[in-house]
Amino acid sequence: MPVNIEIKGNLAKLLATENLIIEHKAVDTASFDIERRVLTLPQWDIDSNYVYDMLVAHEVGHALFTPLRDWRKEEKYKDVPMDYINVVEDARIEKLMKQKYAGLNRDFYKGYEELHSRDFFEVVDN
Repeated sequence: MPVNIEIKGNLAKLLATENLIIEHKAVDTASFDIERRVLTLPQWDIDSNYVYDMLVAHEVGHALFTPLRDWRKEEKYKDVPMDYINVVEDARIEKLMKQKYAGLNRDFYKGYEELHSRDFFEVVDN
């Protein structure tokens, strides 16, 4: 059964406990605009609820736990590549989401397992 992206948008609003703006677009991955409160979900041709639930939970984690600040303007982070800051922030918010919503542990595990098997992160040595 295909993923119902409208239901995933409603899930995001419930988890975030706010009326986020949800967009479904042809994009490479999900994202969250902290300032505008817009969660963008990709329109992938995929039947995995685990992957979509993981994407929703991850982006809602940004909605709930990522502060609105520009790390590049802070003296102690000025020489740290933004990719490093993003990876650490992603790990931090996912840990907090799994603590807040314990049922998400399986979604993260299965979702990442599936994305890895598809080489989504381009880490498989060919």
